[in-house]
Amino acid sequence: MFKKTLTMAMAIGMSLGTGSAAWSSALDDVMEARGLTQKDLLAAAKTYTPSGGRDEYLAFSSGGQSGQLIVYGIPSMRILKYVAVFTPEPWQGYGFDDESKAVLAQGRINGKDINFGDTHHPAISETNAEYDGQYLFINDKNNPRLAVVDLHDFETKQIVVNPHFNNEHGGAFVTPNTDYVIEAAQYPAPFEDEYVPLEQFNDRYRGGVTYWKFNREIGRLDPSQSFTVEMPPYSQDLSDFGKFGSDGWSFTNSFCSERYVGGIEKGRPPYEAGCSQKDTDFLHAVNWKKAVELYKAGKGKSVNGMDVLSMETMVENNALFLVPEPKSPHGVDVSPDGKFMIVSGKLDSHAYVYSFAKMMAAHSAGKYEARDDYGIPIVSLEDALERQVQVGLGPLHTQYDSKDCTVYTSIYVDSQVTKWNYCTGEILDKLSIHYNIGHLMTMEGDSASPDGKYLVALDKLAIDRFNPVGPLHPQNHQLIDISGDKMELLYDMPIPLGEPHYAVAIKADKLKPAIRYKSGWDSRSDKRSPYKTRAGREKTSRTCDGDNCTVEVFGTVIRSHITPETIEAEVGDKVIIHLTNLERAEDETHGFAINGTNVNLSLEPGKTVSATFMADTEGVFPYYCTEFCSALHLEMEGYLLVKPKGYKAVEGEIVDGTTYNKADYDKQYQTNLDTQAIIDSVVGYITSTNFKDFAPVTALVEDAVDQLGFAAAWQKKAEESAAANDFQNATLQAGQWWQYQVKAADIGLRAKTYLEQHGAVVQAK
Repeated sequence: MFKKTLTMAMAIGMSLGTGSAAWSSALDDVMEARGLTQKDLLAAAKTYTPSGGRDEYLAFSSGGQSGQLIVYGIPSMRILKYVAVFTPEPWQGYGFDDESKAVLAQGRINGKDINFGDTHHPAISETNAEYDGQYLFINDKNNPRLAVVDLHDFETKQIVVNPHFNNEHGGAFVTPNTDYVIEAAQYPAPFEDEYVPLEQFNDRYRGGVTYWKFNREIGRLDPSQSFTVEMPPYSQDLSDFGKFGSDGWSFTNSFCSERYVGGIEKGRPPYEAGCSQKDTDFLHAVNWKKAVELYKAGKGKSVNGMDVLSMETMVENNALFLVPEPKSPHGVDVSPDGKFMIVSGKLDSHAYVYSFAKMMAAHSAGKYEARDDYGIPIVSLEDALERQVQVGLGPLHTQYDSKDCTVYTSIYVDSQVTKWNYCTGEILDKLSIHYNIGHLMTMEGDSASPDGKYLVALDKLAIDRFNPVGPLHPQNHQLIDISGDKMELLYDMPIPLGEPHYAVAIKADKLKPAIRYKSGWDSRSDKRSPYKTRAGREKTSRTCDGDNCTVEVFGTVIRSHITPETIEAEVGDKVIIHLTNLERAEDETHGFAINGTNVNLSLEPGKTVSATFMADTEGVFPYYCTEFCSALHLEMEGYLLVKPKGYKAVEGEIVDGTTYNKADYDKQYQTNLDTQAIIDSVVGYITSTNFKDFAPVTALVEDAVDQLGFAAAWQKKAEESAAANDFQNATLQAGQWWQYQVKAADIGLRAKTYLEQHGAVVQAK
C-alpha cells in the first residue's frame, strides 16, 4: 500500500515539474544512506509533526525517583515539560521561591523536609467518567503523599501527607466525578506512630485505603473531609473506581496475602519466597459511597487526626468483601461501561475478567465461600469470574480500546503486548517490545470512552535501543499504532529522568492552559499576591527591631531591566525580595538569580514571586535574569551590596565611563524617530486587519502599547534634559526610550507574523 502511494505521489510530482522528481531522488538517497525501508518512512510520517504543528494528545507520565511529572506529545513523542511536584526544580524556581517552598513544606514527614519523591500513578480529573483536563493527581510511593497539579498552568498547588500509612503504591485514582481520590497502602505498618515488633505483625500491622475528598471549587484535597478504611495486613496495590452500573464501588488488589514476614537475618527465607506461595491473592471490593455515609455518621475512630473506619464496621454494613485474584497482581482495570474488571497476576499467565453483576449477586445474597482471618467475607472466584484468558508470561496492566471488548495487556516476562477480546477470550495479536514492559497506556484508556489510535508501552529496560550513556540507561517509551487489526511499532523514545511507572493521555483540545497570569499573581495560592508591584511603584525599605533588621524589596522585571538595579543591606540583615513580571506577551519569562545565595526564581508573565534569605556575608553579589529574554538580556543585571555591620559610607559619586554630547544625543534621537516609523508601519498593518479575532495577538498588542507608554515617558525625560543642555542624561534617557521602542517593535513584529501565518484579513477602509 505504501509503495503504491509513494509511486502515485512520484507520478504526480513528475507531472508538476522536475522539482518533485529531484525531491524523490533525494528521498531515495536518504533512504539508501541511512538504510531505511519504506516501512520506516511510513512510521516516520505517522509521528512527524512539522514545525509549528501540534500533537493530538498530551501524555502525563510519572517521573519515578525524580519526584516529577513528565509531559510529552503524541504522536510526536516530543518531551514538552517536566512538572516539578515533590522535588525542587531550578528551571521552574520550584523549591527556591517562598511560594513554592510553602507547597513543598506541606509534604514534610515528621517535621522534616523531604526533597525526594517516587511518583507512580497519575490520574486526570473526570466529569461523568470522562477526562475533563482540569486537574491531575500524582502519588509518592516512598512517602505516602498525594499532590494536586492544576492543568490551568501545569503547577503543583498542594501536597497532602497520609497520616496512617508509611508508604503506598495504589494512588492516584479518581471517582467518575472526582469527588474522591483513592490512595492505597502498600507495605503494612501500624497506623499509630509507634514502634511495634514484627512478632505482632498479624495483630497490629494494617493495610488500608484512604479516600481523599476533593473540593473542585478551590482545586484542593480536603483532609478534614477525608478518611481511611482499615484493611488486613496484606500489601494493597493499585485501585480503580466503578462507573455507571458499578459506580459507588472501588476495587483494590493486593499481594502477599500470605502475610509473610522475612527475613534472612533471622534465618528465614526472604520476603519474595513467603509472599508468593498461594495461588491467589485478594481483590478488595469497597462500597465507598456507603463508607462516606458511615464516616459522616461518626462511625470512624480518629487516628493521627483522620478518621479510620474499621474492618468490623465495614463488614457489619455490607460495605467490604474480598474475591480471589491471580497471584501477585498489579492493577485492576474497570471496563468503560463499568460492567467488568480485569486483573492480571505477575506470577500467573492469565488475565481474569470479573463480572460486577456476578460478584454483586453473590455478595447481596450473602453467598460466600469463607471469611478471612479478619472476618471479611470472600466471594468465590467461580461466583465472580466471567472468564480466564491466557495472555502470556508475567501479565501486568490492561488498557481499553475504542473498539468494543478490545484490550491490551502488558506482558512483562515475555516482553510483549497482547491484544485480546475480553468478551470472547480470543487473542487478537501480540507485539514484541523492548524490553520488559511495565505499564502501558492507550489514549484516554481509563475513561468511559477510550479513543484507541495509539498505545504507549512503558518499558523498564532499554538495553541496546539507544546510544550507550554509561551503566544507567534511560527508560524506553514505545509508541504503537493500534488503529488497525495488527499493532505496529512506530517510535522509541528514551526517557532520561527517573523510572516512569504509569502514564495517562488526554486529547490536547480538552486542555485550556493559561499563557499568562493576571498581573501580580501568586500562582501557588491562585490569588493576587499581596506583594504585587506596578511599574513606577518599586520600593526598598530597611526596618529594624533591635538588632534584627530586614531589607524588603518590592521590585519588577521587564525586558531588559530589573528594578531596583541595586539592593543594599548589612551583614546580618534578613533580605526579602518580591518581584513582579510586568510582561504581557506570551512566553516572555524572566529569571532572577543572586550569586552565593541559592536564590533562583522563575517569573512567567504576570507572576509575582518572593525570596527570603540572610545576608550573612559581606561582599558584592551580582544578580541577573537567567532567561534569555531579549537582545539586551545580558544587560539585565544588578548588584546586591552587603556592607559590614556599621559600615560608614565613603564620600564620592558614580562616574560614567563614557561622556556624551549634543551630537550623540541628536544621533540617538534620530535613531528613535526612524525606529518609530517602523513601529508605525507595523501598527498600521495590524490595525488594518481583524486582529481582535486572534487572542494571542490581542495580548501582544496590549503588551506593545504598555512598552510604548514607557517609551513616551523616557522620551519626555530625554527632551527635558536636552532642553537643559544636560546631554549626558539626555543621551542615556533617549537610549532607554529606544530600548522600549525595540521591545514594542519586537512584539509588534511577532504579532504581524502571527497574523500573516494565521489568515488575518485586511479590512477595507
